[in-house]
Amino acid sequence: MKKTVKKPVTKQAKQVVPRGSTLELMVSALDEDGYGIGIADTCQVRVNGALPGEKVVARVEHAGQHRIVARMEKILNPSPVRRKSPCNHVPECDSCPLIEMEYGAQLEWKRGLVANHIRRHAALAGTEILPVLPSPRQIHYRNSAKLVIAGKFADPVIGIYRRESHDILDISDCTLHNPLINRIVSVTKRGIIKGKVPIYSPRSEQGLLRYLVVRVAENENRAMVVLVTARRSYNELHHLAEFIRREVPEVAVVVQNVNPSTGNVILGNRDFFHTKQTSLEASIGGIKFLISPRSFFQVNSGSAGVIYDLVRTYAELTGRENVLDLYCGIGAISLFLASGARELLGIEVVDAAVEDAAQNARINRIRNCEFEAGDVVEQLKWVVEGGKRTDLVLLNPPRKGCDAKVLQQVVTLGAPKIIYVSCSPASLSRDLVILNNAGYQTELIQPVDMFPQTPHVESIAVLKRRKSD
Repeated sequence: MKKTVKKPVTKQAKQVVPRGSTLELMVSALDEDGYGIGIADTCQVRVNGALPGEKVVARVEHAGQHRIVARMEKILNPSPVRRKSPCNHVPECDSCPLIEMEYGAQLEWKRGLVANHIRRHAALAGTEILPVLPSPRQIHYRNSAKLVIAGKFADPVIGIYRRESHDILDISDCTLHNPLINRIVSVTKRGIIKGKVPIYSPRSEQGLLRYLVVRVAENENRAMVVLVTARRSYNELHHLAEFIRREVPEVAVVVQNVNPSTGNVILGNRDFFHTKQTSLEASIGGIKFLISPRSFFQVNSGSAGVIYDLVRTYAELTGRENVLDLYCGIGAISLFLASGARELLGIEVVDAAVEDAAQNARINRIRNCEFEAGDVVEQLKWVVEGGKRTDLVLLNPPRKGCDAKVLQQVVTLGAPKIIYVSCSPASLSRDLVILNNAGYQTELIQPVDMFPQTPHVESIAVLKRRKSD
């Protein structure tokens, strides 16, 4: 007799919403990426461009078992803070999800974003969170752009990748870019067509032009153009460089950067200048900075100046203090504080940034700043072992926040004050809890809008060591 084997009973897979279908949703909130959030049959739906309180119709672009991503097609009940977009690329471009929200409402939402992270921790419950300080400019504030070049030379595309996609959106008139950048993008496209400059294809790994990087020194209204190529090619790039400079006289520097790698890193290691001038000089609050093709410089000079001035105010320096600036980058905050400090030491892991910091100190004739390159944890060990008094520690880490070992060493220094500049409310709140448990009370947090129309926000936290510790 044949034995019957029973098949195991399996749970039926949850039915997902088909791609391309439409949903009618009530939007309850924005997530941290600026997407509107609604619920469809227990699934969270993220809708780009939708605002809280709105009823919308959205078309599904991606559907999983627990999360759906959709693109808004129609607003049935608009939010009272919705405004007409100042951008011609909405809704195709999804890089500025707050651009149709009134600016005052953007600032309130960003304060709430910071507050939500801080209030999750009982140790930070009493921390004062101030209203977000606005950017001096809400549009045309970006002084730099890194753009992808794609297509064929007869019809080039210069733009950005759509979110979670390899599709490139052409943006020759971005609302956030300095107008000079937009002019250069348009002229570069014309130059590619005129010179029949071959465009690199990641699929075939053939062609020449890969990226266009533009940097603007706003105080002088001068620009640097970096043409990133897959290989060295003088003739084609020389003619393109000459065309760009002839059509846009404000372009002072043109450089070919060679990047033969097949990855997503934009800049390679070799630069070939097509101009005698090799750098730009920018300034923030009277401090000068030299900008080379690979130098870091804040993309919103106006808001950067606001942050640097606030740090100087909160520092309350009297000329007798020894200051330690960790993750100092090109030394911008250090140079702002130098006139009020006795001595200042900046530490940064990126060698090129430290070279820029030292050079910027020289051109500003600042002699009480020293900059060291190396791992922050290792460099801090030397500072601790040196035994010199530290009166103020500045923390300005990348988005992931401070290494726990860095915070341990900072606590060991025993400085009476710490100022923490952060671009991530999540990592900031985590690190403030660690410092709180080690004896540092967070007195206040001042958010600053560095990137209007986007969900990003900078914060300055001021901490003081408790006297009982």
